[in-house]
Amino acid sequence: MNYRMIGFAIGRILLVEAALLLLPMAVALGYGESPVPYLLPAALLVLCGGLLSFKKPRQASLFARDGLAVVALAWIAVSLFGALPFYISGSIESFVDCFFETVSGFTTTGATILTEVESLNRGILFWRSFTHWVGGMGVLVFVMAILPMGGDGHGMHMLRAEMPGPAVGKLVSRMSDTAKILYGIYLVMTVIEIVLLLAGGMPLFDACIHSFGSAGTGGFSSRNLSVGAYNNPYFEIVIGIFMLLFGINFNLYYFLLVRRFRDVFRSEELWAYLGIVAFSTVTIAANIRHLYGAVGTSLRHAFFQVSSIITTTGYATVDFDQWPGYAKTVLVLLMFVGGCAGSTGGGLKVTRVVTLVKAAFMDMRKMIHPNAVVNVRMEGRAMPEKQVRGVQAYFSVYMLLYAVSWLLLSLNGFDLLSTFTALSACINNIGPGLGMVGPTGNFSAFAPWAKLL
Repeated sequence: MNYRMIGFAIGRILLVEAALLLLPMAVALGYGESPVPYLLPAALLVLCGGLLSFKKPRQASLFARDGLAVVALAWIAVSLFGALPFYISGSIESFVDCFFETVSGFTTTGATILTEVESLNRGILFWRSFTHWVGGMGVLVFVMAILPMGGDGHGMHMLRAEMPGPAVGKLVSRMSDTAKILYGIYLVMTVIEIVLLLAGGMPLFDACIHSFGSAGTGGFSSRNLSVGAYNNPYFEIVIGIFMLLFGINFNLYYFLLVRRFRDVFRSEELWAYLGIVAFSTVTIAANIRHLYGAVGTSLRHAFFQVSSIITTTGYATVDFDQWPGYAKTVLVLLMFVGGCAGSTGGGLKVTRVVTLVKAAFMDMRKMIHPNAVVNVRMEGRAMPEKQVRGVQAYFSVYMLLYAVSWLLLSLNGFDLLSTFTALSACINNIGPGLGMVGPTGNFSAFAPWAKLL
């Protein structure tokens, strides 16, 4: 492994994080708060990042395992340093809790140990949600967009290790240009959402917080009752639609910009994603109609929660833990499906789910007709066997990690539903689950070791 180049890449990432801390520091100063919780970590990041990336190694190549190492270490490093503002400000007393909250932010999970957020400093609230926006597209993609490290080869390995989906490609010839295009689309969509929320009367600070959360599909809110605190159908519709949009593969938005409309309409994953959302919304609305009376209200609540869960955002307008069994079962299943590949959503990804279903039918056909030539087809083309087996291997490792984690987490002694959905919410980057970690609950009751897990 190229340890020097791995250290160089990590150093660049730490320098970028130091620059990012200037934004919450500016917000804190604007509200008359102390800049120290952001200034000290920023100085430490500059020191550590400068030492690691002072001189670029002569051997700058990064291969597949190096890319995986950079991504894994980067997430840990930015979370450890990103936890310092919470700890220095005294907003969260335990460093384990600070680390949990920061990891939850950067990974856009939205699980929280905080029981009350409205009393927190504005700078802390801004940093807490801004981590969603930075982590939504991936920390490495963000760094490559603003600070290219030279050489497309190792950039491709890092992007492949970072991007959510079974296959990764470049939109244009240069990897850094691809990253810039993706983040440009991401930024414009975020700004549009902020403007629309402002148009509906939401304060600027709250509009930024909720746009960061829905753009990164994270779910941290500046209100204790999340989006439900506003009791405003306009906000619910705007945020619900944008959550859905950010759960779509960003490559499709690029194709729209360059007028490759046929490629957009041929996307099998997009149609499966929209079909799942439509089916879930209609059936849940029918299941909960007796709770809300009006069909329109039931559809609105169903759409918002379906959009929030399938995109793994985690915002809530109602306590869906009180919904009937069918509605809750559908939401739990959507936790595993997740958004589209190449989106900011978590979960397995729609394209993997579709591939797994098709591969299962293919294997059954081969059992019945051993001599038949059968392929998994996606968008009219046969998928390479290696890619299909890669998706199946991914799912196998996913389920193995899930089973082991569930077994370990059960040692905390909580009820089965809370343990199961807490793990589902964290491993799929959703945030709220059911039971004690439902929309009105949080993760504060878990033991420190369980929070680290």
